[in-house]
Amino acid sequence: MRLPSGPPPIIRIANGTFYRQQPGSVSAIASHSHAHTPSNPPFFKDLSFELPAGSQTAHNWCIVGPSLSGKTTFLQVLRGQHLAIPPTSRTFPYLSTPDVPPRLRTPARAIQYVGFDSQGGGALGPSTSTYLAARYESRREITDFSLRDFLLGNTQLNPSKLPDDEGVDEKLFRRVVADLRLESLLDLPVTFLSNGQGRRARIARALLTSPEVLLLDEPFMGLDPPTVAGLSPLLHSLADKASPRLVLSARPQDPMPDWITHLVYLRTDAQIGAMGAKETVLEGLRKYVRGVRNGKLAEDETLPVHALSEMGRTLTKNGITGEGMAEDFSIGVSQGDAHRVETETLGEPLVEMAGCKVQYGGKVALGNWTEEKDGKTVSGLHWTVRRGERWGVFGPNGSGKTTIVSLLCSDHPQTYCLPIKLFGRSRLPEPGSGQRPLTFWDIQSRVGHSSPEIHQHMPRNLTIRQVLESAWADTFRSKPNLDAAATEQVEATLKWFEQELNPAFHKQSQLSSFNGSTSRSVEWANDHMFGRLSFSTQRILLFLRAIIKHPDIVVLDEAFGGMDDVVRDKCMLFLAYGEEKMYSLGPKRANGSLTGATVVDSPAAKSGSVKVTGLSGHQALICISHVKEEVPDCVREWLCLPEANTGLPARFGRLDGPLRSSSKRWADIWGVGQ
Repeated sequence: MRLPSGPPPIIRIANGTFYRQQPGSVSAIASHSHAHTPSNPPFFKDLSFELPAGSQTAHNWCIVGPSLSGKTTFLQVLRGQHLAIPPTSRTFPYLSTPDVPPRLRTPARAIQYVGFDSQGGGALGPSTSTYLAARYESRREITDFSLRDFLLGNTQLNPSKLPDDEGVDEKLFRRVVADLRLESLLDLPVTFLSNGQGRRARIARALLTSPEVLLLDEPFMGLDPPTVAGLSPLLHSLADKASPRLVLSARPQDPMPDWITHLVYLRTDAQIGAMGAKETVLEGLRKYVRGVRNGKLAEDETLPVHALSEMGRTLTKNGITGEGMAEDFSIGVSQGDAHRVETETLGEPLVEMAGCKVQYGGKVALGNWTEEKDGKTVSGLHWTVRRGERWGVFGPNGSGKTTIVSLLCSDHPQTYCLPIKLFGRSRLPEPGSGQRPLTFWDIQSRVGHSSPEIHQHMPRNLTIRQVLESAWADTFRSKPNLDAAATEQVEATLKWFEQELNPAFHKQSQLSSFNGSTSRSVEWANDHMFGRLSFSTQRILLFLRAIIKHPDIVVLDEAFGGMDDVVRDKCMLFLAYGEEKMYSLGPKRANGSLTGATVVDSPAAKSGSVKVTGLSGHQALICISHVKEEVPDCVREWLCLPEANTGLPARFGRLDGPLRSSSKRWADIWGVGQ
């Protein structure tokens, strides 16, 4: 029973069940395109949840679950989206009290959502299909508003304000901008921001609206370790003051901020697996894992143990502490054959940068340093990538990683005037060389590229098949140049990843997704559009698009962000081996629990019918990531860019083993202690 002296909760849900469409409606029935898949399934049956407006004890919630478990949907429900049955089961009583300003009386204003998919809440302006190089061109349109304009809400040519809108508090503005390290970026057009800088800007904009509740959908995904270390304490301070009240979401493998007090763990069928105080939920999940491990409990297919393998690690101001719950059930096997590459002779240079310095007016985005090389003082980035090499590119947000990708992929206008050679050729004619200049189409045909920028600009109305086939096209929408071998590769890839790509696939077991599908027909790939897939599924599809053609250079820029560990490891195994290898689950105990997984030859390899192979010594790989577990095991060479405008040079090194299995290797790259 609630004490009468306390304020009512901001959000109250009492035995509510939620639907995307009205149950039994004509639209719900019409959308039922696959007989074996519910078209309008119920979410979070009989959910009861309260977010206090004020409490003597902290209530900092985190919604945790694997991909497709409904984390984003749960946050949307808290904001008032989706249908509640019964309608009175969801209310917002605190928003009607005198303590709330009139401008925040509706959930749409009082509860702000910030997501980080390509169409997430708080995006930096409208999503467009503008050519990617536009972000690097000079600012010339009055609609190209600055980051300062974006943060202050000045993004309209003829803005209007409500009478009670007092604008952004100046002290809050200065504090948020400083805490999120945005001071030096305020006068830049938002189109110039890197992916990581854009994430910080979206969080800052939401904080500056002073909402009652801030919903952050996987806020640490894609941020570099220093930024995460700074952002978590900032969010902690806001949570301590309950201004605003915070609700986060996270994947099970993500380290959880130490200030989180309450958890919701979602099952794979978008229902509640556990909910309550953090330690109570974690202990309950530990008992479940121990029970399955010891053979005393049967594993629930909607609560797979392998998804809990890294659950329970803690993010503190001093770093990540703790171990996962169920190491015995994590994949824990090689994702790539690094030895195969190391024993081969490296080929000719594919990328040659001999002193690159990218500058916009007075701002240097890359190469703002000098250093000694071979007894000479040189400036800018000097870097060579050869066939057969596997590179990791690291550095803080804004250090120039996205700029490097744009130089590699021909998107940056300054590639015409910088000392860069791709595939042994320059973008401009070289007198006396006898070679024609390298064209945009030459580069596009030889580079496979997956990145947040590609994700943003991929047309939403392309089908799954069309997205894959666009790897053989000049542009996203132009007709692909497919031969019989290419068509076979597309179909083999669709079959291998049907369980991850086909929204209508009926999952017999979550653990079976380690391996490829044996389905004969891939007609489903013509039925589903890219824009209606989940964020994780879109990322998988773009990753496959980048590698399927076996280009000379594969560029994976945050390509695995948003994927669960199991799906990520399957993608990495496919990167290394294609259809040749697969995960073999360990023998089942009598109660149905599993004992682990190993890599074995696939049926396609045994029958000699492999259509898609993994990386070869003919190819080079360049991977950009802020998470060591998202770096393929085959990566051996690394480049770490310095913090922008520090004058420090880029650092280079070589790994003696996989990154994901060594915190020391990761610390050495970043130049920090363990």
